[in-house]
Amino acid sequence: MAGVRSRTQLIRRRALLLGGVQIGMVGVLAGRLVQLQVLEGDRYSRRAEDNRTAERLLTPARGEILDRRGRPLAHNRETYRLLLVPERAGPIDAALDEISRIAVLNPAARERVRRTVLKQPGFEPVVVLDDISWEEMARLSLAIAERDGIFTSAAQRRIYPLGAAAAHTIGYVGRVSQKDLERSEEAALLRIPDFRIGKTGVERTQDATLRGAAGTRLVEITSTGRQRRELGRREGLAGETLHLTLDANLQTFAAGLFGAETGAAVLMDIRSGDLLAMVSSPSFDPGAFHDGIADRREWQALASHPLHPLSNRAVSGQYAPGSTFKVAVALAALEARVVSPDQRFFCNGVHELGTGKFHCWRRGGHGHVDLFKGLQQSCDVYFYEIAQRTGIDRIAAMARKLGFGEPTGIELPGERSGLVPTKAWKQKARNESWQVGETLIAGIGQGYVLATPLQLATMTARLANGGRAVLPRLLGGAGAPKLGIDRRHLNAVRTGLAAVTGSQRGTAWAARIQQAGFEMAGKTGTSQVRRISALERRLGVRKNEDLPREERDHALFVGYAPLKQPRYAAAVIVEHGGSGSKAAAPLARDLLLAAQKSGTIAS
Repeated sequence: MAGVRSRTQLIRRRALLLGGVQIGMVGVLAGRLVQLQVLEGDRYSRRAEDNRTAERLLTPARGEILDRRGRPLAHNRETYRLLLVPERAGPIDAALDEISRIAVLNPAARERVRRTVLKQPGFEPVVVLDDISWEEMARLSLAIAERDGIFTSAAQRRIYPLGAAAAHTIGYVGRVSQKDLERSEEAALLRIPDFRIGKTGVERTQDATLRGAAGTRLVEITSTGRQRRELGRREGLAGETLHLTLDANLQTFAAGLFGAETGAAVLMDIRSGDLLAMVSSPSFDPGAFHDGIADRREWQALASHPLHPLSNRAVSGQYAPGSTFKVAVALAALEARVVSPDQRFFCNGVHELGTGKFHCWRRGGHGHVDLFKGLQQSCDVYFYEIAQRTGIDRIAAMARKLGFGEPTGIELPGERSGLVPTKAWKQKARNESWQVGETLIAGIGQGYVLATPLQLATMTARLANGGRAVLPRLLGGAGAPKLGIDRRHLNAVRTGLAAVTGSQRGTAWAARIQQAGFEMAGKTGTSQVRRISALERRLGVRKNEDLPREERDHALFVGYAPLKQPRYAAAVIVEHGGSGSKAAAPLARDLLLAAQKSGTIAS
């Protein structure tokens, strides 16, 4: 009996001991659980959130754009910004009020911040103030040193040293739009908050070359996407530097020639096709588009301005070339052998075709006229005659040889093709037969004929260089094949153009270059923008200066220099300038003289 009792007691002691051990283990586990969940819960919760890494793209430095001598046309300047993180800064209006007490914050900027906050996650920073100086950045940094959610940072801003003088050619950069994202294959790069994309000009056509390659930051982030710390960094590659054919000094000079006038000017090297200057007037400030124009009224005023400052007239403006087109008509007639240079026609002021009358610009006529005199004095009747003998299709073929009727391929957006009409074109476009009278009108560069200033400069260069198919270029020219035009015919036309400026009876004698060795040749042009009625012709055609501006003729001039060994070609159009000899020729003269004296191109 005693043995049974002692075994029972032993079992009880062992059970109690085992239970105590179990209770102790449970206590230890419970204590550890309390420590993990209560005392160290926050630390381990943060560790649980910080269980991912991600790459963040770094904005690459945009490549510079330089002129032919290495002078900057577009480059980057270090600047500073004030930013706000919405979820850390508190109520937006209160934060903006606080910023307003230490910096100037206009209503447009406040509204832009509000719109941005609504569109993006609260942990992504929003730019409040951009392009602030180092001194201002230092003052703001001190003022917000203890403020969470508002901070300053360094950035880069695109600078255009020539400003409005080269805005249409260089273009500008701006914020990435939804359309930009949809048509790009690099959407990730374009989504970087401070990334800028080329919008117009060379900035747009060469954007892929200029933008470079993004760098990366390896960061530790929470499950909600918030960044906790940076783990590593790889810097990106800056965009390539572009060397354009433009000459900064000549570009600025050409832009200054227009003053308050509207129009365009093109200056090019007749051998290589290098564009030395290309201007459209009026212009605009390209730097204003870096952050977008926040004021909708300011943007609407610019976009709907009656003088269209955003339009690049040099490549997209299409004008009736007027008498400058007589160069193409003369060469077409000579090549077709329907006239010879010394063949004469009588001009009494009117050319009759059936019951129609086609008037010369000189009411009393020019008398007997050959090719030389026809070009020198721009006799319309002479060109009516040779155009009728040549026919529109042969005129069109020559015009295309000289660069009309199709884009030149210049490295700019928005180039227009102009129009060189033919019989087939009219039948297809209008379902009408071509009329002989329309050939006469085309013979003096009116009617359906349209050309851009760039095409006019190209025609002039091809004439001056002996008939080589040079093409205008901003990024370097290439070899040009021969056009197959008889050199004797080219020389005959060039002799006539030399007399336009080199003889007292020439239409541009008053606008000639008077310095020996710098002389130019050229052709004036006047492009009508209104129809002159028979009644007005009987009573006397009203002078341009007596008409409202929008009814005045466009003034044109094409020319090349120096006379003996040509190197530069220029085309100028002054919208509603009235007279090519008075309004356009002096501008071309000054530009050609400046080019010769600049030493831009080595002999």
